[in-house]
Order: sequence, then C-alpha cells, then structure tokens
Amino acid sequence: MNKELSTLRLGQIGSVRMCKRVLKEQTSESEEIPFFKISTFGDKPDTYISKELFEEYVNKYSYPQKGDILISAAGTLGKIVIFDGKPSYFQDSNIVWIENDEKKLINEYLYYFYKTNPWETTNGSTINRIYNDNLRNIKVTFPKSIQVQQKIAKVLSDLDAKIELNNRINAELEAMAKLVYEYWFVQFDFPVGFDSAQASGSTQSNPDVTLSEVEGYKSSGGKMVWNEELKREIPEGWEVLDLEKIEDNIITGKTPPTTNEEYYNGDIPFICIGDVRGNMHIVKTEITLSEAGANTQRNKFIPKGAICVTCIASPGLVGFATKDSQTNQQLNSIICNNPENRYYLYFYLTNYFQFAKAKTGNTFANMNKGDFSTIKVLKPPRDLLNDFTKVLESSIDKILNNTLENQQLSSLRDWLLPMLMNGQVSVAEAEERLEEELGMVAEREREEYGPK
Repeated sequence: MNKELSTLRLGQIGSVRMCKRVLKEQTSESEEIPFFKISTFGDKPDTYISKELFEEYVNKYSYPQKGDILISAAGTLGKIVIFDGKPSYFQDSNIVWIENDEKKLINEYLYYFYKTNPWETTNGSTINRIYNDNLRNIKVTFPKSIQVQQKIAKVLSDLDAKIELNNRINAELEAMAKLVYEYWFVQFDFPVGFDSAQASGSTQSNPDVTLSEVEGYKSSGGKMVWNEELKREIPEGWEVLDLEKIEDNIITGKTPPTTNEEYYNGDIPFICIGDVRGNMHIVKTEITLSEAGANTQRNKFIPKGAICVTCIASPGLVGFATKDSQTNQQLNSIICNNPENRYYLYFYLTNYFQFAKAKTGNTFANMNKGDFSTIKVLKPPRDLLNDFTKVLESSIDKILNNTLENQQLSSLRDWLLPMLMNGQVSVAEAEERLEEELGMVAEREREEYGPK
C-alpha cells in the first residue's frame, strides 16, 4: 500500500443524509422552489414546493451544503450532481449525500471518485438500489495530502471545463445554423441575389457586404403559392416531393446475430438510438462490430456523412455518421448522392419530427421504411441549397471538430481518473499530459480557424 494514500469506507468520512419526505399533495406546478424527483434529478424540474414549506424543512431537517455531492440511489444508480447551493429540494431516500466536513477528503475529489465507482454492483452482486449501508461500506482510496487531492481534482476539472466549453460553443453554433434554416426555408426569407453577388465579386470589393444586407425573398414581395400537400404557402416554382425522390439511397439497418461473440467488439461503429441522441455528429457508439460481423450484412454499410434517423422507439433523432458504419433496425439512413441536400435534409427532418410532436403533443409514431421514404419534402432550387451549404459549412465543421476533441479529452480524462486515484500516475505527469493535449487542440484550432 502506498504510504501517501489512505483507504476508508464512506461511512467513516461522514453520515448518509437525505431530505425530508415531501408528499405529492405538497407539490405543485407553480414555479416556486424546484423539487427534484429521481426522474428529473440532474435535469429541469417539473414540480415545485412552496417557499414556506422549503424554509420549514431546511431549518428542521437535513439539507445539503453548497458543494456537497448528491447521488441518485434509485433509477439511474450513481448519477451525481454537485449541489450549487441554490434553493431547491430533493426527493427523500432516492437522492442522498455524504455529510462531509472535508477534513480528510475534499468534495471535488469525492466527485471524481464517484465517477469511477461501479454503482450497479456491490460485493459482486447486481443491485437495483443504493441503500444507505451500500453507500457506507464503499471503500475510497485517496491521497492523505489535501493539497494533492486539490491538484488531482483540478487536472480533471480542467478537462471537464474544456469539454463543457466545446459543448456550449456547439450548442450556439447549432442554434445559429437552425436559425438560418428557419429564415430561409420556414419563413422563406432566403437572400435574393446572394450567390450572384458573390459571383460578381461585389463581396470582395466591399467586404462589409453581409447576408443580412441582402434582400429576403418573402419580405421583399417574392411570389408565394398555396401548396395543398403541405397546407401552406411556398415560394413559386418550388416542388414538394417524396423523400426517396430527392435521395433514393435509403438503408434500413439490421443487427447481426448477437449469439456470435466474434461479430462484435471490432472497429466498425454500430449506431443505435442512444448514439444519435443529442449528437449532430455520431463520433462514438456503445456497440461496435468486427469485420466478420459487418460482412454478414455488407449491404447495410453506410458511408461517412450519411444522415441517420431514428424511426422506431424514439423516432425523429437525426445525426451524421462520421465513419463508414452500420446501424440497427431502428434507424433509416440517407446516403446523399447530391451533397447540397445533406445539411438541408438534416434540418428539414429534425424540424419535421419536432413539428409533428408539437402538433399532436405526443411522441411521433414509429415509421417503417415505406412511410419514411414517402415523407413529403419541400424541394428548393439547387443553387439555393448550394448557397445554404456554403453558409453553414464552417459552422458544421467546427461542431464536428469540437465533438471529436471532446471524445479525445473524455478518453484522456477516463484514463487519468483511476490512474491518478491509485497513484499510478503522478499529478505532475497528468499535468504534463493535459498541457500537451490542450496544446495540440489549440494548435489544431489555430491551423483550422485562424487567419489564412
């Protein structure tokens, strides 16, 4: 045992605490004090309690301090949230924390320890709930030096901060791209003469000319005509076609036999619903196929850049494949033989499913390949789609690069976590590796997005 490390059970660090039980009739949907149930823990609340009840319970019963690490003891076991100190209340027994005075172990270190802990098992057995005794008996190894704990936490939090920054940038870039799509293809205020202005060189002679200064089609009096299929007006001359008439190469995925272990754990991404959720670019999959497994269904390969759309269970999630891949049967993938359609169809289909859900108030019904292939799609002129692609290209590429960077940084963090905590890697070595990695990221950004 490393003499610089100490091992204790969590019960020796502090007591397990939870909030006072809140009855259903004590909650409401009026926005006062957020009440987090296990279903909304770590997300947005959908239930609230009164300020009076909150103040009474905080004064009388256990309540977390700012910086305490809250843990989900049911549902998704071991989900963790650092309490930010803002007025809010938490479901008793389902959300717990260790009352830690931080004399032996700081909360920032404890947070990263929780990330490495296999919450689904205890003493070699699978569990469906974390009981207080389970939590008390978990062993944690940590440096005796508080200063070393702080340094380890900082190395890991610096990685998390960079990942979070990339996520925020990506959210902003995607929101701006969506706004351009809505201006051009929902409100039909696409810029009239934008491409001709570029071709004539006027943007070069006057670099201050921007898209915002080019007239919009509808607002400048462009002719609109009623379309019966879409039940709305569209620009004159535009078509409404089945999806398969715009891009006819649509592939429904399939799962190789799961009884053959040799078909899995290779280098070929196997895209499932969870891999698409929240990701414009699918850079990682939970399941991979071996070459042998993928070759049992060679006609199911999709190329890099294919648009993957979930159509069963959680219909309407859309993302781009970033490598040659295969998908399961819950996804249909569009292989765009006309590159100007890629970004347009991504936003069109995303908007299509969101609108359908908003209209009905329910999740969209499952779609088979026939239904998917015959989705009615508004088809703008090719030149306009080319302009749209040019406008969005750098933003979409930046989102991809940030996503790839995050994958690399997450892999480094996940490798460093156990290595730092068991003393196999020193803080100095981790800092050097982190500095090197972030330096490489910064250099790539300068090369790709700096002055030309």
